[in-house]
Amino acid sequence: MFYWLMKSVVIGPWVKAIWRPWIVGRAKVPHEGAAILASNHLSFVDSIFLPLMIDRPVSFLAKSDYFTGRGIKGWATRVFFKATGQLPIDRSGGRASEASLNTGLQVLGRGDLLGIYPEGTRSPDGKLYRGRTGIARMALEARVPVIPVVMIDTDTMMPIGTRIPRVVRVGVVIGEPLDFSRFSGMEGDRYILRSVTDEIMVALQRLGEQEYDDVYASTVKDRLQSRVAADR
Repeated sequence: MFYWLMKSVVIGPWVKAIWRPWIVGRAKVPHEGAAILASNHLSFVDSIFLPLMIDRPVSFLAKSDYFTGRGIKGWATRVFFKATGQLPIDRSGGRASEASLNTGLQVLGRGDLLGIYPEGTRSPDGKLYRGRTGIARMALEARVPVIPVVMIDTDTMMPIGTRIPRVVRVGVVIGEPLDFSRFSGMEGDRYILRSVTDEIMVALQRLGEQEYDDVYASTVKDRLQSRVAADR
């Protein structure tokens, strides 16, 4: 109920009126049943506009830090993320990664839509980067389709490091669902997981025509931070 109120009454109408987002391929999202929405990740606001433009609720896996802040800002951030259907996860690896996987599988097990950014973090420069295999494991274990989604111009609206969004029209493009049922029962094979993940990234690249770089976005971010530190 809270999600619906925020999306349809409190926040959604205002956001749509100001930024006039557009969408192509909305009908490719099933009206019922579980599915993974695999999106590129250009900006913080991707997690706002994608659920806003989909008729069904979408749950995202978000950093747990967003839910633990203190004071008024921490409270506001926590309320906002809950309102947009985001679920806290620990990205520290190991058992935390397994817990994140289980959280996503619970969403899919309920027959709901799960939003995932295969790159694992926002692109630092607008390119599309190598996908993490967690999405493949979820898709195979839950036996659900993966629907490629491309966000358009959200990085222009709110680049990394900015706090105030620009009034720029943004878009959402949804591609054909990907069926990986041929790999059923093979979620323990790391070569299959990499193959499935790469197929998802190829679909995203073709859909959005982003320049692709076959390295992890987190690696590129670390390099950029190291250069900045070295220049100081």
